[in-house]
Amino acid sequence: MELHQVRYFLAVASTLNFTRAAEMCNVTQPSLTKGVQKLEQELGGELIYRERQLTHLTDLGKAVLPMLERALASTEAVRRRAREFRQKEVAPLTIGLAPSISASLIVEPIAEIRKFVPGLYVELREEPPSRLVELLLEGEVNVALVGDLDDTPERIDDWALFEERCVAVLAPSHELADLPEIGMDALREATILDRSYCDMAPKFHRLYFPDAPPHHNHRSCRDLHLQHLAAAGFGIVLAPEHMPLLPSLKALPIEGDPVWREVRLLAVQGRRYSPALDAFIKVVRLRDWSLHTEAPRQTEHHITATSKPPVCPHDPAYC
Repeated sequence: MELHQVRYFLAVASTLNFTRAAEMCNVTQPSLTKGVQKLEQELGGELIYRERQLTHLTDLGKAVLPMLERALASTEAVRRRAREFRQKEVAPLTIGLAPSISASLIVEPIAEIRKFVPGLYVELREEPPSRLVELLLEGEVNVALVGDLDDTPERIDDWALFEERCVAVLAPSHELADLPEIGMDALREATILDRSYCDMAPKFHRLYFPDAPPHHNHRSCRDLHLQHLAAAGFGIVLAPEHMPLLPSLKALPIEGDPVWREVRLLAVQGRRYSPALDAFIKVVRLRDWSLHTEAPRQTEHHITATSKPPVCPHDPAYC
């Protein structure tokens, strides 16, 4: 089945006139008729009753019409998207984030490269670190940000970006909220809101609760849900220091800062980078994270723009 045959049939179906259909397809009528006949031979039956004043679709023609319309539309969409890729009108970039990595950390780098990569199309995908490594190797994710990772395959490039500590997030009305920091004994007596599939949970349990599991009464796989529960006084969220918070919450340090983690950037070694991926890796690797990770904590509604002037990822200094 040739696409031009499908196009000829659809033109006849819409006009019910071979002459006008040939004009619509910019071919001669014999060529159009021949194309439709070949399509009918391949499908094993007539698609059109050819009557002098009453050309119309057969039952088979009516049955296959919507499928052929979708097939032609899909093909044209594929061609259009391929043309956009060739002309760099679309620059997809899929970024994997471990569950405890906030997207707010990469908003400014994405905004920076968008200035130099027209058509940038970003997809954020949240998965556990081990799954992100699999997706990187499978080509489903272009680059990933993770916390601590026990085992990194040799094919994965791994760059350390910055370190951050864990803090306790709670409502100002919580009985521990007025303390300058939360002691370990008080933390072990408190209700901890549990984040499902949290990649930092093993470290929390090993260092904060070595003898007995924490008091978990409520659980969610979404940080925002947990924050709303914490704001309503249901318990404490243990979170990375730079996670954006609801304005109704406060973050307190934990005595001795026992839990830290290193935020890392992962990409597949030796794989050809697209312009969007190349720019993103350069911007993130060369970013002065201390300007963003040592400043006073910002809430979700008070994130400020960096004072560092934007830089071009294609500048030779980046290479």
